[in-house]
Parts: sequence; structure tokens; C-alpha cells
Amino acid sequence: MIRKRDIIIKGFSKLLKEEKLKLVAEYFENPGEVVSLLKSFWHTDESQQKLFDEFSENTITNFYIPYGISPNVIINGHTYIVPMVIEESSVVAAASAAAKFWSERGGFHAEIIDTQKVGQVHFSWPGNPPTLRDLMPAISQYLLNAAKPITGNMEKRGGGVLDIKLIDMTDKLDDYYQLMVTFDTRDSMGANFINSVLEEFGHSLQQFMLEQLQLKTEERQVEIIMAILSNYTPNCVVKAWVECSIAELENVDEKLGGLEFAKKFEKAVKIAQIDPYRAATHNKGIYNGIDSVAIATGNDFRAIEAAGHTYASRNGHYESLSRVELKDNKFKFILEVPLAMGTVGGLTSLHPLAKQSLQLLGNPVATELMMISAVMGLANNFSAVKSLTTTGIQAGHMKMHLFNILNYFKASEKEKDAALAHFKDQKVSFSSVGKYIASMRG
Repeated sequence: MIRKRDIIIKGFSKLLKEEKLKLVAEYFENPGEVVSLLKSFWHTDESQQKLFDEFSENTITNFYIPYGISPNVIINGHTYIVPMVIEESSVVAAASAAAKFWSERGGFHAEIIDTQKVGQVHFSWPGNPPTLRDLMPAISQYLLNAAKPITGNMEKRGGGVLDIKLIDMTDKLDDYYQLMVTFDTRDSMGANFINSVLEEFGHSLQQFMLEQLQLKTEERQVEIIMAILSNYTPNCVVKAWVECSIAELENVDEKLGGLEFAKKFEKAVKIAQIDPYRAATHNKGIYNGIDSVAIATGNDFRAIEAAGHTYASRNGHYESLSRVELKDNKFKFILEVPLAMGTVGGLTSLHPLAKQSLQLLGNPVATELMMISAVMGLANNFSAVKSLTTTGIQAGHMKMHLFNILNYFKASEKEKDAALAHFKDQKVSFSSVGKYIASMRG
């Protein structure tokens, strides 16, 4: 017997939205209820829903994620109210706690190290490398001239192509070369711009080589394998940090003095620098903060994470993105991370909440948004390491997770109020909450 789920669906993308919805609902035992549930998440404004539908393909509904706020985030002397879109319990609370803690110690500091982005034209060429190297000045000028219709507007804004380099990879793969191209895309993330330029470079490179009559016939042929941006942006980096005197860390924990806390905190971060198992979780905590701002502002958090995790491996092994400096009776906690973000174009301009998020932040330029995002990564990292080295992370996390557990057991408002009071001084776990709800219900 063939199960319904084993049947290949043909022409799904050509169906109307209602038809797609009903077809998907047939895979459930209660299709009518499924249709009602999915429709309940549709936007009441049809024009807004149409906008959301056109962000992606085969859309049948929307998926909600909480939109939270971390207030009083002081960065370089300016105070921000930071939007954070994330479903994980305690992330917004951790960021807010760190913001409060450091607001009393000078706030956060941040600076842009560089903003270069990278793209590559990957190609095969059968000639001798010195010949290609000698042609590079002429090739570069030819490509730049050919791409003028694409780069003109970006250049008017102060951006465009910064450099074109030939990378010889023939020692690793026969006849394989790259054009490594660096860009400044100003306030846009720039993916579409970069890819358009690179594809034009690929076509123009082929045309240029065909025109070189002094070359052998086979040397005038270039195979373009692919032309695409790289999400690894090691020269588009932001630095964020906090610092205070060791004396200002007194009373952070009732069991540890200021210097003891600072040294224990430093050791925890050093563990993440030498142990990839710890580093993965350590850096994930950083991206709890960065990703939540990226999503809230319509930026590509997958590209941001890919760059960061690659950057964390730049020394030959995967390690912490943050570090601690203890000297001259001062504590300094630093995060350096690649962040390619934009404030114009794409979802940042189309999604109504992304636009609102940017307005809430004071309509920052891209570099300012990079600094805000990095600070929220540092804030979450600080709160996590602080908890781990003092009270432990589960106590606070499970308190925040209590509502999720209560909702799982379909607790009433009265039961929630009673549970919140009961677990104020009790250890929270799934089983303990389940037993408490069961005891309340007799």
C-alpha cells in the first residue's frame, strides 16, 4: 500500500495559495482544523499578507517569533532601545541584565575595523600562470569598464569595487584560478550588487581573452565555473568591548571577590579558546544576541553566522570569538566578529517590522547597526559566562522557561499565578512543574 506521504506532488508551485493549503492539510488527520490553524496566522490586511507571501516561495502561512526589547543599551555614550527577535527563553533577559550591569560601569564600546566584502569569479584556464599574471592589469581595467552600468550608482554613494586580485590555485586543482574581488557596498548588505558585478566580470573575462590574438587558440578559452559572493568577510569586522576596574566587580557574586570573579571569568573564556566543544556553545551564545538583532532588522543571520564560525577557525582550530584582558587592575571583555549588515535594500526596506526596528534604533547607517549587533552578542556572552561561573545557567534559564512548561500543560491563568509563586524559591524542571500542576488538579 502506498502511503499518501510517499506520493510525489507535481506542479505544487503552480497551485493557488488556497489549493496549496488544502493539499498540505490532507496530510493530517484533521485537515479542517489544520486549515483553520494556518489561516489564523494570516495577516488581517490582505496587502500586507501578499507582501509576506512574495518574500519566499510556496507560502501558505506565517510563522510568528517573539519580538522583544532590550532597553537602556549604552554604546559609545548613546542610549539605544534594541529590538530582538528570538524564541529562546532568557536571551532578551540576559541582554537586558548585561546592559543594566554595564550602564553603571561606563556602558559598551564599539568600533568598526573595516567594511570590505568579498566575491569570487572561479574559472579554469589552460595556459601558463605567468602569462595570466602579466595580463591582470589590462584584465582589471577591462572588467571595471564593462561593469560601469552596474557599479555607477554605488560609486556615486562612495562604494563600488575596491580591488581585483588573481589567485592561482593550480597547485590544488588543475587549471583553477580565482578573481578575488573586494567591495564597499556602503549601507546595503550588497549581495545582489556583488553577484551582479561578479557575473558581469565572468562574461567580460571570457570576452577579453577571446580578443587576445597573441595567445594560442586554447589559451583564449576561459571556462567560468561560477561567480558568487563569499559570506566569509574577514575584513568586514566590528570590535565591541566593556571594561572596568577590578574593584567595580566586587559583589558581583556573594562567594567571589572582584579579582576572583575576574580570573574565573577569564579562565572560562580561555577554555572556549582551546576547546572546540566549549567554543561552539560559547559562540552560539554570542549569536543569540547578534542573530536576534539581524532578524529584527531584516538582515541575513545565516550569512552572518557562516562568516563568524569561519572566522572563529582562522587560526587552524575553532575557538572563542571573545577574549578577556586582565592587566593594570582592569577587566576588559572583547568581541571581534565579522558582520556584513545593511540598512537599505532587501527586507530592511520591505518588511514593515524591519523598517520599524531601524526607526526604533534611530535609523542607523550600516556601520552603526554592525556595532549595535556586536554589542548585543557581547552582552549575551557576558551574561552567560557570568552565570556559568557563579550561580550556574540553569536556575535563571529554567525560571524563564517556566512559562513554556506551564503552557505545555495547558495551565490556566490561576494555575500559572500559583506556579510562579510556588517556584519562586524552588528548582524548576519539566517533571517538577508537571507534578505541581497535577497536584493542583487533584
